[in-house]
Amino acid sequence: MDLTTIIIYIIGGIIVGGALGFIFSKMGLKSKADGIIREAELKGERIKEKKISQAKQKFFELKEKQKGERIDLDRKLNEREERIRNTEKNLNRQNEKTKDLEKQLEKGTEKINQRIQAIEKKSTDVENDRLKAIDLLEKISGMSAEDAKKNMIEQTVQDAKIQAASMVQDIIDEAKLKANTDAKKIVIQTIQRVATEHSVENSVSVFNIKNDDIKGRIIGREGRNIRALEAATGVEFIIDDTPEAIILSCFDPVRREIARLSLHQLVTDGRIHPARIEEVVAKVIKKIDEEIMELGKRTCIDLGIHNLKSELVRMVGRMKYRSSYGQNLLQHSREVANLCATMAAEVGVDPKIAKRAGLLHDIGKVSEEESELPHALLGMKIAERNGEKGEVLNAIGAHHDEIEMTSLISPIVQVCDAISGARPGARREMVEAYIERLRNLEDLALEYPGVTKSYAIQAGRELRVLVESDKVSDSESDQLSLDISNRIMNEMTYPGQVRVTVIREKRAVSIAR
Repeated sequence: MDLTTIIIYIIGGIIVGGALGFIFSKMGLKSKADGIIREAELKGERIKEKKISQAKQKFFELKEKQKGERIDLDRKLNEREERIRNTEKNLNRQNEKTKDLEKQLEKGTEKINQRIQAIEKKSTDVENDRLKAIDLLEKISGMSAEDAKKNMIEQTVQDAKIQAASMVQDIIDEAKLKANTDAKKIVIQTIQRVATEHSVENSVSVFNIKNDDIKGRIIGREGRNIRALEAATGVEFIIDDTPEAIILSCFDPVRREIARLSLHQLVTDGRIHPARIEEVVAKVIKKIDEEIMELGKRTCIDLGIHNLKSELVRMVGRMKYRSSYGQNLLQHSREVANLCATMAAEVGVDPKIAKRAGLLHDIGKVSEEESELPHALLGMKIAERNGEKGEVLNAIGAHHDEIEMTSLISPIVQVCDAISGARPGARREMVEAYIERLRNLEDLALEYPGVTKSYAIQAGRELRVLVESDKVSDSESDQLSLDISNRIMNEMTYPGQVRVTVIREKRAVSIAR
């Protein structure tokens, strides 16, 4: 309630009191009216004081509230002024940076303009030099620039035609090579799918045992014995659920026979451990070598062939463990020798020389030498080293037309070889290629330093490489395995995949005296 309202109330109270006094005076109640007036005046004073007090209090409250609002407004104004000052500072800094950038841009523009001018000048100089050179060439050659351009275009077109023809020929050659490679892959895959029985017959032997308890002794603790057998012989020993039988798998029949005889002696003796295994294998190898030599001598005596060097006699004995066109190589060579003697006698040629050439015509197939020569040329080289006559050498080297025939014995040997091999089962020739591939796989690993032995097992799907522990470390073994696998992928054709396993074994031997 404001001051004006209070004053109006006071004036109203006075008027009311006056009226009442007038009324009471008129009615004869003046004294009582005076009392009422005084009471009304007192009441009015109290109300006045109370309203004045309330008005003051309200005034002070409004003043305090206005003061607080003013303080908040001052604070907000100060904050806004501070933000404005910060914004001005940032703008000033940005303006300074902008000025610096403008100065740098001006400097860069000047440098670019200078470079452009220098380049334009250099271009002009080069163009002038080019025109001078063209004029000079025209004067020297007596030919205009247009004529030279035409000649250059004609020469370029001619060169392009020659290069295109060369590229076409290269593409054709590459397509032929790829076709041959794909054809070989198909043939090898066909061997694996169709010729299973032939490969099993030529690469697997079965060793019979009395009971299956022996299998555990052959395997040994943690497989030590069987690993020692495989490392010493190069043959894979397959011990599965087949009752009373152990399968020996290897493409080399000599190794397979060594493994069979060694296993027979170990089982008979009962002592089977790595040291004993190596001892027995060494003895069996020596025994097989003696048997091969004896077989070669007996074959020569049976055929009436004399004065054959010991190396050739040994190779004749090794023929027993090889096959040719599905027939044992020794039997095939004996058959060819007898056919050659009969045919030579019919045409009036020395039958002894013909028989000698017929027996030796395939000795290149049993050679232990690493050579890329065909078996006919390799056999001729071996026979020449052992002092055979020229007619025999020519018959050995020419029986597959690798060299020219120079004597009448050569076509006789060729014809008799074809007669002996002309029988059903000629697809066994694929098996010969298969065996050659496995041998090449082993020879590839032996080319690396530190490799002592390498064996192709599981029909060529795994190559086990034995290395010397003092020459090849563990990390080098990993790298060796990777290098061999990469080389197999790049240089050989094979179906499926080939696992390369490098075996490094540290062995310490001491002797107590």
